[in-house]
Amino acid sequence: MKASSSKRNRPAFNLEEFLAKIGEGRKVLSLPKKHIVFAQGGTCDAVFYLQEGKVKLTVVSKNGKEATIGILNPGDFFGEGCMVGQLVRISSATTMTECSVMRIESKAMRDVLHQQRALSDMFVAYLLNRNIRYEEDLVDQLFNSSEKRLARTLLLLAQFGQGGRKEKAIAEMSQEVLAEMVGTTRARVSFFMNRFRKLGFIDYDGRAIEVHSSLLNIVLRD
Repeated sequence: MKASSSKRNRPAFNLEEFLAKIGEGRKVLSLPKKHIVFAQGGTCDAVFYLQEGKVKLTVVSKNGKEATIGILNPGDFFGEGCMVGQLVRISSATTMTECSVMRIESKAMRDVLHQQRALSDMFVAYLLNRNIRYEEDLVDQLFNSSEKRLARTLLLLAQFGQGGRKEKAIAEMSQEVLAEMVGTTRARVSFFMNRFRKLGFIDYDGRAIEVHSSLLNIVLRD
């Protein structure tokens, strides 16, 4: 019983505090909006940790078509391909707002993962959860209507299920970006956004989007 009590009283692992202690190979960057953190085809030599702001991940095909594959929020890692031998970036990362980003060289990240079990466990859990998210995205893309995909995308962007809030805002998200993420046209996104607003699922002024928990009705509907 004493050992159990001691474990409960142990302070929680603080990722931000721990990462701040990494010396050589770590740098905190204050980046403006629309800054390219790294570009597709560039050298893959560091992992990034988003402290503040939003970052967009995109890929460009050989014929020049661009697709948005993810929107990152504070607490997300990105660019971790260097940890498994990836030599060049397969996507681009661009800031959507002013951001605070921690850049950790691959060797420094690899060393600290070997040395610190708590960080290693957290990093692996993060990657596994994101892999599950990618699988869910694929299922969503294959089997759900564009209306359901848009509703799910808005809920994910608003980070529902985190923090306990029932209404959350998404700032400065264009319909073009939403269309890329959902895999449909801007016209369809505009149609469904207006429909969601009329039904009271969102408040939308053309820029900021206030997402209400009632939007789950679209996702859960058969």
